[in-house]
Amino acid sequence: MNIHEHQAKKILKKHGAVVPEGVFAMTVDKLLEKAKSLKTKKYVLKAQIHAGGRGKAGGVKILDTIEELEVAAKELLGKKLITHQTGPEGKEVKRLYVEESSNIEKEFYLSCLVDRASSKIAFISSDQGGMDIEEVASSLPEKIITTKVKMNDEISEIDCEKIVRIFNLNDSVKKQAISLIRSIYKMFVSTDANMVEVNPLILTKEEKLVCLDAKMNFDTNALFRHPEILELRDLNEEEPAEIEASKHDLAYIKLDGSIGCMVNGAGLAMATMDIIKLYGKEPANFLDVGGGASKEKVSAALKIILSDKNVKGILINIFGGIMRCDVLAQGVVDAAKEINIEVPLVVRLAGTNFKEGKEILDNSGLELISAENLDDAAKKIVEAIK
Repeated sequence: MNIHEHQAKKILKKHGAVVPEGVFAMTVDKLLEKAKSLKTKKYVLKAQIHAGGRGKAGGVKILDTIEELEVAAKELLGKKLITHQTGPEGKEVKRLYVEESSNIEKEFYLSCLVDRASSKIAFISSDQGGMDIEEVASSLPEKIITTKVKMNDEISEIDCEKIVRIFNLNDSVKKQAISLIRSIYKMFVSTDANMVEVNPLILTKEEKLVCLDAKMNFDTNALFRHPEILELRDLNEEEPAEIEASKHDLAYIKLDGSIGCMVNGAGLAMATMDIIKLYGKEPANFLDVGGGASKEKVSAALKIILSDKNVKGILINIFGGIMRCDVLAQGVVDAAKEINIEVPLVVRLAGTNFKEGKEILDNSGLELISAENLDDAAKKIVEAIK
């Protein structure tokens, strides 16, 4: 689950990090009222959306007066920002954040994330802040260091030293940097975060380290332990189909392709997506209906897939174990009675009760294409939508 910049900064501040003073609001009048409390010569206005690249898209503005702030806020609120992370449809700005300006001397990059391959926490640091870290990795790989840390109650002094080494700081500022690393580590572990990114982390002319921007992502499966974080969820920033899927306990992620996928098991779902790409098309989604899905859940899954107007065909790939093929087949039939399916539908069933499932589908009157195996299924759905 992602949260907004102003929310992330509040959490960082709570754990001891230094952030600029700022206020947020969802109306221009309220924003101006709150902004008057800020002690600053310039106002930094920021659109609050769950996407990077806001500055290049006109979502960050530096303003000299409260009057200029009012004009800019009216222009920005309700505007659709299109960045490299939003896709061409963009995201509508529904909340604004204003903070005090900073005297920047130097910009750094700092992030912390779960490294599943090593079962450690990885800190990525660079003295090339303010840029997309992917660009730095491509053009200046020597400017990035990754430090993998074992999960403990606290991060060691040695690891902190490794992380901040690339910043090349004097002793006074280095102490601030190590304190920040400790704060981020403690917050990361205690909140079940997946990722924290501070870009840029700045050194001011007054020799203070300040988190000028912040992004955070939390493990959705652990949110039951953190109701205070769950309260920060902004449904306006999430894909409507993904919100609907979460109501039915479906693992669904919308993608940009044309072939909808309904699969049971994350590994099989990934393999299904890969083989679709192998045959020259793109999956429209990742969707795992789980091992013990009911026919109601399967029906809901099919409706969610069909709500995507980019879907030109559907591939259902079920290996029956706990999930019985006849249950899935009945769910497909039930959904088809409510929705007019006008796209090709390829079904591959194997495992528990696959004969019964095939019989249900064969007798349903639906126009569908049967497949013998995954390879055959992928070939048929790609051919069907051409």
